[in-house]
Amino acid sequence: MSIALLFGLFFGLLIIGSPIAIALGASTFLTLVTMTATSPVEIAGMIYQKIDSYSLMAIPMFILAGNLLSKGSSASRIIEFAKSLVGHLPGGLPMAAIFASIIFAAVSGSSPATVVAIGSIMFGAIQSAGYPKRYAIGTIATAGSLGILIPPSIVLIVYGVTAEVSIGKLFMAGVIPGIMIGIMMMLVTYIGAVRLGFKKTQPEPWSIRVKKFFNATWALMTIIIVIGGIYGGIFTPTEAAAVAAVWAFFVSMFIYRDIKWKDLYAIFLDAGKTSAMIMFIIANAMIFAHFLTLENVPHMITQTLIDAHVGPIMFLLFVNILLFFAGDFMEPSAIIMIMVPLLLPVATTLGIDPIHFGIIITINMELGMITPPVGLNLFVTSGITGVSLKDVVIYALPWASVILFGLILVTYIPQISLWLPNLMFG
Repeated sequence: MSIALLFGLFFGLLIIGSPIAIALGASTFLTLVTMTATSPVEIAGMIYQKIDSYSLMAIPMFILAGNLLSKGSSASRIIEFAKSLVGHLPGGLPMAAIFASIIFAAVSGSSPATVVAIGSIMFGAIQSAGYPKRYAIGTIATAGSLGILIPPSIVLIVYGVTAEVSIGKLFMAGVIPGIMIGIMMMLVTYIGAVRLGFKKTQPEPWSIRVKKFFNATWALMTIIIVIGGIYGGIFTPTEAAAVAAVWAFFVSMFIYRDIKWKDLYAIFLDAGKTSAMIMFIIANAMIFAHFLTLENVPHMITQTLIDAHVGPIMFLLFVNILLFFAGDFMEPSAIIMIMVPLLLPVATTLGIDPIHFGIIITINMELGMITPPVGLNLFVTSGITGVSLKDVVIYALPWASVILFGLILVTYIPQISLWLPNLMFG
């Protein structure tokens, strides 16, 4: 009865337009108060206990680092470097947008930030070079979604905290799938450009390429500091986030000098708002998931699937379908906090590695960022380009299909995501 009330309240609040965080928190609060002996004070204590996590401290730091780099010239420097490498090929400018998105995603750890930083610069440039509008829109909207897969990733941090697995391993596990999907997107772009009749042009001299690389070196060093520091055992992922924020501040203020002291208030305020939004969602989702665990819902689901003799292949197919539709309506952090406590016990019972499972979930969240009706990247792309949301959805379909194909490969070939963390961590 309590489970029926919980989900009835949750979906009822969603239907009337309540924000996801309010729906999660209010439905759990009302169910606990009316169906159990739990007092409101105890609920507040449970929420505090759930979010009192050292690992979650990494989220505001990575958000701040991404804001500092995206507000300055780091994005344009990375774009120039990417253009020098692939800009001469058929489809070179859209490919450069994808390549730059992969790099900037690894710097900022944020999908919407990547769309804004790369898209605002590349949209007009791609169209001016004679490419169809769908190339500019499709590549910008979809490549930015790699920001939640390539480390440092806030979504992977949330999964690591929820699943109680190594965030360092998750970061390593996202590298090869992220690069693989990015390369496939660039290949589709190249083939399409060749069919449209675009020709290869003269590449830039290596001296210019090297110069552009060095111009972007300080921003690119963020990746090396974060990944190298975690892998080298110098600091934890949370400490890496703090170091990344300090480094981004130093680079933007004193090396590139593209951020002034007067800009810091707006940058910190924006990072604070984003962090507060994410942490509010996490807090409410955690108490929602905690109630489900108290009611033994994960155990019941596990036992039901075992009794039905569901194997790993069918289970993963079910998970992908479920998460694809959930991603269309909910924010990634909320989905992870709700679904992981329910699905991970089943996955581990079936012999699925929790690290591999985390990458599967994260790629599904990528698809959710670029599929209607709540795909955040679609709204961001529509906002910075002035193109209608319906057209953005249509233009993004070919590249979204690539991500879907990448999801299938990663789902059923675990070593794509597990090889690198196993190599580095054993």
